[in-house]
Parts: sequence; structure tokens; C-alpha cells
Amino acid sequence: MINTKVTLAGVELKNPVMTASGTFGSGAEYGEFVDLNRLGAVVTKGVANVPWPGNPTPRVAEVYGGMLNAIGLQNPGIDVFAGRDIPFLKQYDTRIIVNVCGRTTEDYLEVVERLGEEPVDFLEINISCPNVKEGGIAFGQDPRAVEAITRAVKARAKQPVIMKLSPNVTDISEMARAAESGGADVVSLINTLTGMKIDINKRSFALANKTGGMSGPAVKPVALRMVYQAACAVKIPVIGMGGIATAEDALEFIMAGATAVSVGTANFYNPHATVEIVDGIMAYMQQHQVADITELIGCVR
Repeated sequence: MINTKVTLAGVELKNPVMTASGTFGSGAEYGEFVDLNRLGAVVTKGVANVPWPGNPTPRVAEVYGGMLNAIGLQNPGIDVFAGRDIPFLKQYDTRIIVNVCGRTTEDYLEVVERLGEEPVDFLEINISCPNVKEGGIAFGQDPRAVEAITRAVKARAKQPVIMKLSPNVTDISEMARAAESGGADVVSLINTLTGMKIDINKRSFALANKTGGMSGPAVKPVALRMVYQAACAVKIPVIGMGGIATAEDALEFIMAGATAVSVGTANFYNPHATVEIVDGIMAYMQQHQVADITELIGCVR
């Protein structure tokens, strides 16, 4: 009997495969392609305290080996989300991870407190948002800010807290340790890398925002290295993501130290990617006579 169950902060997932925030909506968009019951967890799109309109268009561009997005965390706000999306997800036998965004610490805390009474399993705090009170630098680019916002969120959260780390830093290990010091239960990484594309025929930026977050297969080696570094730096579990499209990709992240993995950009061009990865991990375990997936977590260290 093969065991694919993993545990994050005392919460058991049937397998380590989940969706990446912003690439799966809140599940309804993919319901006809994916049996959500088969996933370890569904991670929702970012949710703020009030509706966010997002950035001007165009805000998505294809690039070699991936895509750029500058959606700007468009979302309907916590009230609509709680009334519409949580009831939808509760129909399924999967864990619910709500991604939380904000422009100030108070914004985050308002959403965290509102979710305290909701039947969700984890809160994933997106600290790549620009901190408007600190001149627009992302919370996740300053270790002191990472520790401070983690501590503030933990003081109010009823659910386990996952801190989603930005790769746009000099030392990812320092950021992971700062999140752990602030009380994070789990860290997830990587968020997108900052990139740019120029349309030479129009002589203008491909994105109205000029820059966007790069994701997709091209970022995988960078993401894998950072996940390995973070897993070596902290004692709390790590969720790995960044260019995962196949079971082989997912297994690399698990062997590097990730307890679970998130699938993002692959959902856009292969809506069945998550379930194929679940099946592929099981096939690998059968082929290599691995009885428990925990045998693979961090095995290359």
C-alpha cells in the first residue's frame, strides 16, 4: 500500500499536490477538467479586504519558457469570496488554503480576522505585495518586515499560517528564517520573478505595467535552488513551486526538501496537470518501491 499523505502544521493532506494562487481561481473555473477531490489542497486567488480592480491591460504576455503577468491581484474582496467561493470549495474533499493580500499590515489583518470564523484550513500570506506605508517596497524584500508581518498575522490568525516568499531578494534563506522567527507554520516559494518584455513592432512595453511576474518552466531551476536553500535553513515545512508541470518536476522539489508542491502556470496550457502529477507521483513510488512519500522529502540532502 502506497502512502502519499503529507502533514503541514498538524493538518493532513491526502497527497502533496496543490494549485498555485492566481492560476486556478477558486476552483470553479477548473471544475469540469479536474476532480478537486483528488488534490491535496486548492489554493485560492489572492483575497483582499476590499475589491481590487487590478492593473490596466494588457497584463499578460507569453515569453520564452513561460509567461509574464501583471494582473495586479484583481479580486472581488473578502465579502464576495466568503459568500461565494468558500461554499463552493466545501463541496469537495480537499484542503482549502486562502491566499491573502494587502497593501498595509492592517489590510492583511482585516482579512485574517474575517477568515477566522470561516471553514478554511490554512492562510497563505502573499508578502510580495507593495507596502504602501514604506514607499512601495514589497513586504517580502526586507527580512525585518517579513518577521514583523508574520508575527502580526500569527497573533490574529485562527488557522495555520503559510508565508509566501518572494524570490526577488539577495538571500532567500534569510527571508525563510525571518518568517520562521515571526512564527510562520509553513513557508511557500517561489512567487514570480520580476521580468519584462518589449514589443519591437509597437516600440512599447508588452505589459501596461512595464514589468510583470515571470512564471513557467524557465524559472524552475531557480525555484528549485531556492526551495532547497529554504528547506535547509528552517525547521518548518516548505511548499515548493515554480515551473512545475510534470510529476518529475514535482519529485525534484520534494527531494530538495519540499513537503508539498504547487502547480501554477501549467494549469493554463494543461488543465489536467495537477491530477496527472498526482498519478505520476504514485506511479514513480510503485516503480521504485517507495512505500511512503515522506521517504522522498529532502532525500538528496
